[in-house]
Amino acid sequence: MSFLTFFSLLIFLVSLYTLLQIIRGSLKMKDLGKMRADGCTCTPLVSIIVPACNEEITLEPALRSLLKQDYPNREIIVIDDRSTDGTFEIIRKLEQEFPEIQVEQITELPTGWLGKNHALYWGAKQARGEILLFTDADVVMEPSTLCRAVAWFVDKKLDHLCLVFRNMAQGGLLNAMVIDALGGLFILLRPWNVSTPGSRSFIGVGAFNMILSRSYWKLGGHGALKMHPIDDIMLGKKVKQQGFTQGCLLGGDFVQVRWYETIAEMIRGLMKNIFALYGYRVSYVAAGLVGIIVMNIIPFWGLLLAQGSARIFFGLTVLCRFAVFSLNARAVKGGPGLLLWSLLTPYLIVYTVIKAVWTTIRNQGIDWRGTHYSLQELKKQEPLLTLFP
Repeated sequence: MSFLTFFSLLIFLVSLYTLLQIIRGSLKMKDLGKMRADGCTCTPLVSIIVPACNEEITLEPALRSLLKQDYPNREIIVIDDRSTDGTFEIIRKLEQEFPEIQVEQITELPTGWLGKNHALYWGAKQARGEILLFTDADVVMEPSTLCRAVAWFVDKKLDHLCLVFRNMAQGGLLNAMVIDALGGLFILLRPWNVSTPGSRSFIGVGAFNMILSRSYWKLGGHGALKMHPIDDIMLGKKVKQQGFTQGCLLGGDFVQVRWYETIAEMIRGLMKNIFALYGYRVSYVAAGLVGIIVMNIIPFWGLLLAQGSARIFFGLTVLCRFAVFSLNARAVKGGPGLLLWSLLTPYLIVYTVIKAVWTTIRNQGIDWRGTHYSLQELKKQEPLLTLFP
């Protein structure tokens, strides 16, 4: 057996294993729609906490969707985090129309905090609810979402529940990149295992992070991850570290986000998080890039250029990738027409990773929402993808 044949066989076996894991996961993941909308008989007070920094375009539809929730026992806390556009005026207008909205305004960011993390922490301090729901200012929810989620949360005796959202932005390549990015996280974090007793899998979703208030404060709230750029998933890790129960459901029919409007906007957004995902270690980044290239780029070229058995194995690997992409697309309610775009997304992801690392090192930190956060301080945060201490 030649080296190329052995190499192509090895890649295929890894791809096949990944596909089998995704199939297993797709069979285990439950959909929020399985919970009846009228199944919410226990109604503890839920505090919905929405941070907003320069969200004048998306904020009003998001808040109106929360106001239309058919869950009867809720409070809505909106935190204006140093906005410089019309965000605060929109919040005030809605507050006058709907007095149930509680408005908080942050004018200064304390040292040692990322802006969003501090806003979430501040909102949680004002909350009275037995359950906290952290969500974003660009999330639109179907009216029965909260009722269904609380019913599941209470029935399963959970400390933490996440819902996987659907991206509503237009564009085939953009949506394919969203699916690839989320699919990569699915493979790394295996959200279908988070409810399994003894599992170290964990998950967090910024669009819908529901947690018991007492559990949140026992783990230190967002004060335990003041400077972590990936605050939503890190919160999920802290939950599992404390031995609390966690769940994750598919919620694409209920939680919808215009996550990014363009490819360029998505690249800028991911640049804040990508280096943090690798724990700010260049060696980990290099290993990750090699993995992306070997598993997602080389097989396609091997299918075109190789001969004999190697070509067959490369072709089977491409089919496995298509199958994995299709299953991930189905999980987030993406259309089948995105499949061909998935041939291009690995190149964009490689470009984004390289640009994120280079820019962060060059600037010695990240710039986000008008604030610079130093690389030295960011490196002090607990890495996301490590074994538990």
